[in-house]
Amino acid sequence: MNHAVPVLSADPAVALRQVVTDLRLSPGVWGEVLLAWLAGVDAGLGIKDLTTGCYVYACPTLAEFFGRVHADMLGRTDAELLDADLAAPLRAADLTAANLGLTHTAEHRIERDRLRREFNVTRVLITTADAAARYLCSIWTEVTESRQRDAQLALALKQLEQQQADSEELRRETQDSALRDTVTGLVHNLHFEDQLCREVDLSSREHREFSLVSIAIDPALGVAKALGASARLRVVEALGRLLRGNTRAMDASCRVTEDRFAVLLSGVGLATAHSRMEGLRRQCATQIVVLDGQDFGFTVTMGVASFPHTARTQEQLLQAADSALAAAQGRGGNHVTLASIRFDAAV
Repeated sequence: MNHAVPVLSADPAVALRQVVTDLRLSPGVWGEVLLAWLAGVDAGLGIKDLTTGCYVYACPTLAEFFGRVHADMLGRTDAELLDADLAAPLRAADLTAANLGLTHTAEHRIERDRLRREFNVTRVLITTADAAARYLCSIWTEVTESRQRDAQLALALKQLEQQQADSEELRRETQDSALRDTVTGLVHNLHFEDQLCREVDLSSREHREFSLVSIAIDPALGVAKALGASARLRVVEALGRLLRGNTRAMDASCRVTEDRFAVLLSGVGLATAHSRMEGLRRQCATQIVVLDGQDFGFTVTMGVASFPHTARTQEQLLQAADSALAAAQGRGGNHVTLASIRFDAAV
């Protein structure tokens, strides 16, 4: 014989009453079922008189959560059983559940003997059959271990993310070190030539200009000359820092030889390039380098060429910048010289 399956309400409380009615069960049976279930899941059950706030029932598990024996719970309030900082949030949650008249779940912590335990507490407002008294039933489920596992998992994930970030940073640093000179931090010559080639191609297609600068460190004098190679190395390091600080992300600087450098200024014309390099020359002339307690200075000489005004090919551009540098050195150094502008037929 087939039995029709009843359609239950989405409200658990209404559905429970519906099941009790349909199966003609004694309502008291559900109290026994609830206690058996709570014992199985190691949850605590307490019932308070809403008027006094005193416990009228507390299972042994809840007493253990509070650090009390079962007999101590009855007839006492949370304020009498726990410290004030623990009892206050319990009282606030009780009032919220009572005012709402609905099932209410909150999180609570109990700290005792330097041990913190965490709980989910579900509160249900119940009344006597004649509605003469109201009680608040609270079901305590410990979630300490699950929270610890969640925290450990979150920490492990964070550490894994940090390891991945460190690995990526190391990869970038390794890749960067392969592209850059270890002394100056500037790109190697081969990488610079590749970028110069791309800039020539881009400027040819888009009809825009850019500048190339050849730089030479002037011969050492005085203290710097007396200190020899070590002083020269400090000067190279200082010039590398100044070049990195005076160029943009789209520019490029490289160390061509021991004392020769080159700078590519993307999208910059001859006049602007001269102004920027003149500023850099002044910075170098006022830079103080210290070695073995002795300080000294240095100067640089520069030759500035531009594409396409002083050259129309990459080779011509390199030659124009070097020629301008040689002319500046012929004037005694510590000088910025511009390459001659071509006046032949336009491309």
